[in-house]
Amino acid sequence: MFTWDITKLAGPVRGKYFDCYMMVDIHSRFIVGAHVHATESGVLAVEMMKGIFGIHGIPQVVHADRGTSMTSKTVAALLSDLEVTRSHSRPRVSNDNPYSEAIFKTLKYGPEFPERFASVHDAGVFISGFVDWYNHHHQHSGIGFHTPANIHYGHATGVAKERSATLAAARAKHPERFTTTTDPKILALPGAAWINQPKEIPEQSAA
Repeated sequence: MFTWDITKLAGPVRGKYFDCYMMVDIHSRFIVGAHVHATESGVLAVEMMKGIFGIHGIPQVVHADRGTSMTSKTVAALLSDLEVTRSHSRPRVSNDNPYSEAIFKTLKYGPEFPERFASVHDAGVFISGFVDWYNHHHQHSGIGFHTPANIHYGHATGVAKERSATLAAARAKHPERFTTTTDPKILALPGAAWINQPKEIPEQSAA
């Protein structure tokens, strides 16, 4: 399941904003695509989605809030043609798109996030760098302190085995430092993730 949203980035002068379109695989937290444009439109969203689906495959469900672009006929037509189920946040509910909101918070509360961007190009370069860091270097607490890339590309199981072996060796060498013989639950690999899980899809088969 993918979710997407648009956040505003302050431009060079007061009242000028750029639009950052971002789509996320909610299971892995991997940002599958992020574009910055001077305007918001369904057409630009469709262009982003076509590129993402060509690289990462067509998801079963795409979630978004009820913004103008998210509910546009162009986006609806693309997802309908691809037989992708559309999911939307409930009216007047601000926390129905938590994965996108969490990433935007990480983006904007970071120490390097600037107060303003001089141009669309500058904003795009910054977002590109953030996406690379987030996907490949950020050890996310919600996915067992793996990077989103490790989960997304199937490397996490191997990493988890290495971690477990390292912890076992440490317990054997210094048992007095440990209060348990099992690995911390926080390091467990993530399970299925949904927003507005369809009733006809069993949880164990969700992806």
